[in-house]
Amino acid sequence: MSEEIITAAATAWGYGGIAIVRLSGEGCVAAADKIYTSKTHKKLSEEPARYMALGTLRAPNGEPFDEVLAVRFERGKSYTGEEAAELHCHGGLAAAQRCVAELCRNGARLALPGEFTRRAFVNGRIDLAQAEAVAGIIKAQSDEALSASARALQGEFTAEIKKLTARLTELYAALEVDLDFPEEGEGFLAKEESAARLEELSRECAELCSRCRCGMLLRDGLRVAIIGAPNVGKSSLLNALLARERAIVTAVPGTTRDSIEETFICGGLPVRIIDTAGIRDTEDEVEAIGVGRSLRSMEEADIVLRVLDGAEEEGAAVLPRTDKPQIIVINKSDLPQRITKEEAEAHFPGSAVLCVSAKEGGGIAELKELILQTAAAGCDVSQSYSVSARQLECLARAKEAVDAAAEALKSAAGEDAALSCVSEGAAQLASLLGLDAGEELLDKIFSAFCVGK
Repeated sequence: MSEEIITAAATAWGYGGIAIVRLSGEGCVAAADKIYTSKTHKKLSEEPARYMALGTLRAPNGEPFDEVLAVRFERGKSYTGEEAAELHCHGGLAAAQRCVAELCRNGARLALPGEFTRRAFVNGRIDLAQAEAVAGIIKAQSDEALSASARALQGEFTAEIKKLTARLTELYAALEVDLDFPEEGEGFLAKEESAARLEELSRECAELCSRCRCGMLLRDGLRVAIIGAPNVGKSSLLNALLARERAIVTAVPGTTRDSIEETFICGGLPVRIIDTAGIRDTEDEVEAIGVGRSLRSMEEADIVLRVLDGAEEEGAAVLPRTDKPQIIVINKSDLPQRITKEEAEAHFPGSAVLCVSAKEGGGIAELKELILQTAAAGCDVSQSYSVSARQLECLARAKEAVDAAAEALKSAAGEDAALSCVSEGAAQLASLLGLDAGEELLDKIFSAFCVGK
């Protein structure tokens, strides 16, 4: 990558206590010297590295426009691995913008989205898994999501991938010896030992995939759709889960015409809850549009809350089925019940059933816990890693390759096919860490970052 001088605000635009302008690239400190002078009349290049100095930013005519703190970093000891500097301006709209504009006038250019982190990857400061963890930290909405991303940024996830890669490489070498020297009989490893190692690797890949899926949920959130016939208490349930009056609640069926989406944190997991229009046959054009959106929300959701009116007998059979994980919520438990939990379990086999009163708040805490259990599926949140969909796909493909290698050893395909599959598994893990990343992949990953990161 060309080491042009890049600059951008590393803090969000707007009013605040401080606004940090970041620079990176050979000659960036000299560029800062053209607009910065310390209170002791020193240039930034004359200050010790990693020493914060108080100074003034000046326009080309010598007029001061901000008083700042400035710091420089030597090559190899900065976030990007390049010569770098930071100018800590007063928070606000004008000071940081003027600082960036003056730096661009003196040889810098505005950084592209994610370019600082991309340079850190290209210069070997971090691998691609760690780079993508930076995005996870930025997007984290809870302490648990932040911890999952921090573990990946600190290299814990990378260490696990490298261990898997090393063991696959060792197995590949053993299988290759068997192919190259068949006259040695069993060779370096017995076939049974190779199969046992592949089985163990498959289990470890599956466990790691589960922890990564849990981390993705922590970062991206869970989409939950509240589905039911009109007037079963869907909007009341939304309000109860949010612990505030968000949706209009009336006794008139069809009050909710459009989907309402809100987010709450449940056990560290961001839950995007969607209250939908009641599903029924209707000739009302507006209500029919709402029903159509309800059906789409059900198909797009990770979990469906299928709400039944416990005080009414009808309604369960007319609602459409779904293959998505669902929780059957029998609402209005504060009223005399005409639908029992046992009847609902018989009508929806395999689905969890819970009785609640959205109006009184009964069972809401238990419902939140059930949503969390259904989403996590037994995964330990404290051991999860926040990864991207790309990383999870690479890991899943690596597991598929390992499983295919094990099957090849058992079948007539033999060790030659197994060797190819093991090689593919190692290649997928290498791709996860970005060891073979091309420009197109890097463009796609880092374009989603904010400018200045």
